[in-house]
Amino acid sequence: MGADTTTTSAQRPQPSPPASQLTPTGCCPPFDPDPWNEKEITWEGNRFLKAHVRSLFHIPLDMGRKVMHSMRLIEAAHATAPHAPMLSEERSPWGSDIYINVTGPVPGADVVTISGTFLTKVYEGPFRDAPNWMADMGRHVAAKGRAMKKLYFGYTTCPRCAKAYGKNYVVLFAQVA
Repeated sequence: MGADTTTTSAQRPQPSPPASQLTPTGCCPPFDPDPWNEKEITWEGNRFLKAHVRSLFHIPLDMGRKVMHSMRLIEAAHATAPHAPMLSEERSPWGSDIYINVTGPVPGADVVTISGTFLTKVYEGPFRDAPNWMADMGRHVAAKGRAMKKLYFGYTTCPRCAKAYGKNYVVLFAQVA
């Protein structure tokens, strides 16, 4: 006879409540994936504070420090945008650029504009699944008859808040031709 494989409801993973029912952590607001999942969006001159993050084989080394510094500059400039995912563009195994949406100029920071049409898709899970998400996004873009020009990862919460909310959502933004 085989081992008993029955599980109780206490052993099964429980779904997280909708974002609207989560208690905010005071850091990152709960993320609602519906407005971002499988959408086509067009940005025309959207402003972002850009910062470079050092990495070791794609593992960020100073992201927390760069984000905190960037947020202090944004808050001091009164340029905080409504909640949107922080974008990251992998440049090499040694670094990436992060982009934080802003509403205006930010003294002491590199503010750039991003324009284009993007297909989005929301993923949930550990970051080690990123290669699978990228492959799936490539298939999604191809199924729409489009060609991908650039790919951004949109981080929706910090790691601490993702743990508190029980979900690690990441939005992939595929800039399409």
